[in-house]
Amino acid sequence: MDVIITTNGTLDHDIARTVSNYYCGAFEFSDRKLRDLGINRLGSVFIPDESYGKAIEAFMMPLLDELYSRKKEWAGYEIVKEIGLRLGSDSSILYNAAKNGIPVFVPGMTDGSVGSQMWSFYEMHRDFKINLLEDEHKLSDIVFEAKKTGAIMIGGGGISKHHTIWWNQFRGGLDYAVYITTAQEYDGSLSGAKLEEAISWKKVREDAEFVNVYGDATVILPLLFGAIL
Repeated sequence: MDVIITTNGTLDHDIARTVSNYYCGAFEFSDRKLRDLGINRLGSVFIPDESYGKAIEAFMMPLLDELYSRKKEWAGYEIVKEIGLRLGSDSSILYNAAKNGIPVFVPGMTDGSVGSQMWSFYEMHRDFKINLLEDEHKLSDIVFEAKKTGAIMIGGGGISKHHTIWWNQFRGGLDYAVYITTAQEYDGSLSGAKLEEAISWKKVREDAEFVNVYGDATVILPLLFGAIL
């Protein structure tokens, strides 16, 4: 079974770029000037205030109202699926996952704008619950039922990378793994940790087929999938 484990940033930016506009900018532009203009910089991408927080709030609050009217407690992956279905755009990661029955798990769901909207909704409806342990229950079922597991881990998302290898330790580790990153081991971060290190934690099998790829994921990933296709 295919799954996606990711950060709350995927929720934020998949919603925002689907319902509003992002713009091509530059790494070197003055961030002080951008602040005065009400524009947020994401690397070389420029995101106006109205394309981010305001757009996400306008999308999330009606959705949370609807979900709350149906039931008071939701698993995290269930909410993500509802977000994807409502986005309804082929350019959306979450919509394509929902359409194809691929659950999306976000262990750090409260970290970001979508998380803040859920908190705001909770402040007004204190019986509204997000049951992240239900996410863990579903993940455990997927891991323990799998004959073999493999993962493509992209970029420096420490929590999503760790959540992937963490659950696989309970079955002896991943059988296959590809890790694409620009982080280095001497950084002392999980993002820089090689897959070899995960063998000692039993999160990657000793006889697993795996590779660490150092480079820009926006270049490497299309080449990788191009070769597969």
